[in-house]
Amino acid sequence: MDYIQAVVLGLVEGLTEFLPVSSTGHLTIAEKLLGLDVADTTVTAYTAVIQMGAILAVVVYFWADIWRIAKAWAQGLVKPELRGRLDHRMGWYIILGSVPIGVVGLLAKDVITGPLRSLWVVAAALIAWSAVMLYAERRGRQVRGEKDLTLKDALVVGLVQCVALVPGVSRSGATISTGLLVGLDRVTATRLSFFLSIPALFAAGLFELKDAVGGNIGIGQTVVGTVVSFVVAYATVAWLLRFVAGNSIGKFVPYRVALGVVLLVLLGVGAMAPT
Repeated sequence: MDYIQAVVLGLVEGLTEFLPVSSTGHLTIAEKLLGLDVADTTVTAYTAVIQMGAILAVVVYFWADIWRIAKAWAQGLVKPELRGRLDHRMGWYIILGSVPIGVVGLLAKDVITGPLRSLWVVAAALIAWSAVMLYAERRGRQVRGEKDLTLKDALVVGLVQCVALVPGVSRSGATISTGLLVGLDRVTATRLSFFLSIPALFAAGLFELKDAVGGNIGIGQTVVGTVVSFVVAYATVAWLLRFVAGNSIGKFVPYRVALGVVLLVLLGVGAMAPT
């Protein structure tokens, strides 16, 4: 991988990680167009590592909230009278809600980095999950805010986050949709999605780091891709929070479906190989 390819992949990651369009799907497409071997474990590892740039963007953007939650969670461990407060509970929600994807990610690693790294899967998932997003927008009551969050909400959203291990589904698309279906308003569902992304993607990046820099990609390209991802993701996070305050995530569906259909056509006529 050269530095231009690293920059392109960093841009794609930063733009798509938090939008409900599937960053893994877009990265798989971009890697294919750049002539990279999407089945190469080093390329797969690189994809996971540059996600850490996007996660760092979330940490920086929400630093005041994260620090307040972390502090309240730690204080609540030794002061029982603080355990009923939202920030202390939120700490537990983030921790416990992140457990399912960690377990499933480890157990299904070979499947995720193997058979699922196919553009056929990406195309099908882009189209299929679009229906779920539309259903969530239409059926979600959106009557509960952040103060109304429960452990059940975090666990349900965390469980469905595992579906996003399938390229093309979209982690944010899965978690925001689920948040809407359990009655959360769109901004609360989006914030919960951001918070749950931190442990999941950071752990995945650390786990794959050795394969990315130990392969044929190199430390320099990895750093460049991660930095670009951070800068672009920071702007994307800020934009998305403003967008969801007054817009349906269903507005992303036409793009998802169109991309899925184009992929199916290209794959069907043999203009693009699936892996």
